Amino acid sequence: MSITKNILITGVSSGFGRALAMEALSEGYCVIGTVRNDQAAEEFSALHPTRAITRILDVTHFAHIDETIAEIEDTVGAIDVLVNNAGYGHEGVFEESPLEEMRRQFDVNVFGAVAVTKAVVPFMRQRRQGHIINITSMGGLITMPGIAYYCGSKFALEGISEVLNKELAPFNIFVTAVEPGSFRTDWAGRSMVRSPRSLTDYDALFDPIRQAREAKSGKQLGDPQKAARAMLTLIASPNPPAHLLLGSDALQLVRQKIAGWSQEIDQWEALTRSTDGE
Repeated sequence: MSITKNILITGVSSGFGRALAMEALSEGYCVIGTVRNDQAAEEFSALHPTRAITRILDVTHFAHIDETIAEIEDTVGAIDVLVNNAGYGHEGVFEESPLEEMRRQFDVNVFGAVAVTKAVVPFMRQRRQGHIINITSMGGLITMPGIAYYCGSKFALEGISEVLNKELAPFNIFVTAVEPGSFRTDWAGRSMVRSPRSLTDYDALFDPIRQAREAKSGKQLGDPQKAARAMLTLIASPNPPAHLLLGSDALQLVRQKIAGWSQEIDQWEALTRSTDGE
């Protein structure tokens, strides 16, 4: 199998980014992975002598992104596939969660992904080919109590991905939002930022949710290695979709959301139509 594609993956130290990078390397791809410190860079580069290439980049250091992408294009080669994977989860009751935690969540999950994409798109557009994959979440399509900031960030990335898919289609550039369900990553463990509890009114609703999420961490249904293989199938597709759900839990919950929403739209259709002009 002759592989010529270079894949840039943000956040390859753990989780989906690490799993995808390792699977891609095993299939012969060249993987440029971003990490945030020297130790992580050394560990990733050690995965393969020539095809595991590392760049130190914090996606919230926006001023450094353009020059990093330009340097990769100049020294490594064309970025054929961009995978915006860097991100983290925030958990907390909306009323209890400081606004600064929302700013940080959006800086990483939304602005970071957008900034990297804006740096890569001109090169892909000039070549008239490319594939951008944004790792969102089933939380970008459905919601659960206690992750308002996280869902908000992923809903935002979903909307941006859909628009970008339409804008870049004339240039043979595909954009796919990949929406994982619950997977055995560090998302609900050490990678999650949790706002402290303070209001007893929310105890009955939220305490069991937080406890269950912590207990389930590392035991979720989804297998990151299988998710990585699915994403490689996506990358190899000549006509990739705009959306790809990963995991049967995501499939079930999103279908429930669509069915419930459709029912609600039908129920309120008359009032909806009543606002049209004569």
